[in-house]
Amino acid sequence: MGPGGKHAARDRGGETAGGPARRRRGPRAATPKYLRNSALYYLERYASSSAHLRRRLLAKVALSARAHGTDPEEGAAAVEALIAELLSAGLLDDTRYAMERARILHRRGASARAIHAGLLGKGVEADDIERALAGLREEAAEPELAAALAYARRRRLGPYRDEFARKDLRDKDLAALGRRGFGYDLARRVIDTGDLAELEDEAGVR
Repeated sequence: MGPGGKHAARDRGGETAGGPARRRRGPRAATPKYLRNSALYYLERYASSSAHLRRRLLAKVALSARAHGTDPEEGAAAVEALIAELLSAGLLDDTRYAMERARILHRRGASARAIHAGLLGKGVEADDIERALAGLREEAAEPELAAALAYARRRRLGPYRDEFARKDLRDKDLAALGRRGFGYDLARRVIDTGDLAELEDEAGVR
């Protein structure tokens, strides 16, 4: 690289060799139209709880107030009206979100404790969290065992390890399941199993 390195193409006026330098765009003014468009764009890409979407929109309101002097109270009122509209239209549904999110986390090997914490962090109400966990109990013979097996399979722990390494890494594998929120007895049941096929049948994962 020549003299000046990566800055050589920029002159003293802040322009690049190809023309004026691009300035980073600041936050947009949080008008009701902008907030609505932002919410709809987000919901097209991601599932969300009403509380999580509210937090995102209120953050935009706060940025707008600092950058443009817009009224944060008016912005917050616009957010609440928009959230109510989206809930009424069915574009937001916390019960549905909790159940779908719980299934996704469960398939990835999350314990009930981890699912509860994850949904709580997204602002889901306790009643919706309990309904989601109850749904998992209806869908699997032993959902906690199924989740522990799913995590062990993903991370190649215990019975999913090479037989030569399994014994030496037993304590490490037990600790790994413990950190994921699984109880010791369940973790030992998975890591020490001598019949993986039977255990998977008991969990209802085969």
